[in-house]
Amino acid sequence: MTEGPLLKLTGVSTCYGAIPILQDIDIEIQPGEIVCLLGGNASGKSTTLKTILGLVRPAQGTVEFAGERIDGLPTGHIVARGISIVPENRRIFPDMSVLENLEMGAYLRRDRGALAEDMERVFGLFPRLKERLRQAGGTLSGGEQQMLAMGRALMSRPRLLLMDEPSMGLAPVLVERSFELIQQINRQGTTIFMVEQNANMALSIAHRGYVLQTGRIVLTDSAANLLANEMMRSAYLGD
Repeated sequence: MTEGPLLKLTGVSTCYGAIPILQDIDIEIQPGEIVCLLGGNASGKSTTLKTILGLVRPAQGTVEFAGERIDGLPTGHIVARGISIVPENRRIFPDMSVLENLEMGAYLRRDRGALAEDMERVFGLFPRLKERLRQAGGTLSGGEQQMLAMGRALMSRPRLLLMDEPSMGLAPVLVERSFELIQQINRQGTTIFMVEQNANMALSIAHRGYVLQTGRIVLTDSAANLLANEMMRSAYLGD
C-alpha cells in the first residue's frame, strides 16, 4: 500500500476556454476507501474525473497518484499506472461481444498470464456476463451493461476505480444491486472514487464524501456526518 494518499488533488482549477469549471479544489483519497463526490448538475463533478484522467489539464494545481504527479501525462499513461473508469452511461462497445468488451479493458496490460485469473474474478462478481460471453454488448439490458462496464474497468486491474454516476438510468432495484457490487469490489482491495447524484445511496456505502457546488468544495466529512448534516439533508438528501 502507498504511504499517504493514493490520490491527491491540490489547488486544482480548470477551465473550458475562458469559463472556470473547478476552482481551487483539494481532494485526498486514502488506499482502501470509497469516497464519493456529490453535487448537482453542472457542479464540476465529471470534470473532476476528466482532470484526474488527463482528459482535461489543470490551469493551476497538481494531481498526484501514489505519490507521483500525473497532471500533464497522457491519459493512456495514467490508466497504465493503475486508474480505471466506469464512465457515465456505461459506454460499452455495443457491436463487440461481452468477451471482447472485457478484453478491451485489459488492452494496456503486459502481464497477459494473469488475465484468466482476473476474468474469473469478473465472472465471480457478475455471473450473468459469463452466461452472455458471445452476446453483443448492445443487446444487454441496462443493468447488464452496467455490469459489463464495471467488469471491463476491473480487467485493467486498477488500484483506483473511478465511477461516473453509476446509478444513472438504472431501475431502483438495480441501483441497490449495483451499489452492493461496488462495496464488494472495494472489499476485494480496490479503492473507489465515485461521482454520484444519488447522495443517499452513495453515502450509505462510502467512507467519506466531498460536496461540490459551482466548482468549489463546500463541504467534506465522513459519510455518517454528511448524512446527518442539515445542509446536506435539505439540499441533496430530499428532506
